[in-house]
Amino acid sequence: MRNLWKTGRNLWSVWRAPPSIAPVADVAGSAYDFEFVSIDGSPMKLSDWQGRALLVVNSASLCGFTKQYAGLQELWTRYEKEGLTIIAVPSNDFGEQEPALEGEIQTFCQGVFGVSFPLTAKHSVVGPEAHPFYKWAAEVMGPAGTPAWNFHKYLVGRDGHLLRSFPAKLAPTSAEMISWIEKALEKKVSVSTALN
Repeated sequence: MRNLWKTGRNLWSVWRAPPSIAPVADVAGSAYDFEFVSIDGSPMKLSDWQGRALLVVNSASLCGFTKQYAGLQELWTRYEKEGLTIIAVPSNDFGEQEPALEGEIQTFCQGVFGVSFPLTAKHSVVGPEAHPFYKWAAEVMGPAGTPAWNFHKYLVGRDGHLLRSFPAKLAPTSAEMISWIEKALEKKVSVSTALN
């Protein structure tokens, strides 16, 4: 019963969340300081994408928002050559909607949605077990800008700093998301600037 109440509370937070949130704190470091494990088990250093804008999305295969994979793939196809990297982070944190193993997740994403952007291994994105990137992002964005459900999105600028936090309900191809992505892509930085 407690899990049902928690799930209902999280969904309510998703639907009443504002379209996007700006950072609320100046926290040391950048996204480039963090490393995930990729879906195939190899290291995935965010620093490998220095100078590119990143859209980091916690995902799940059995969620009502799972169809957003199609919108994310559309963004990837449209903006990858302009400097956008999309990274999906499968997570079982919300409603236990990502119970599959990594190989099954990859097969599902590629087969059903044609996903060709990077996927990480399953990681927790909230609570004490959250991946360090998500703990850092929570400090930068504050409680209103942290994931309340699957398909929460973080936009990272070319300099590695968080620019915006978008709730699950905001479609990847919404006018607001595209506007912020294009603003992030307009700002060119050198790799040495991104390292500082």
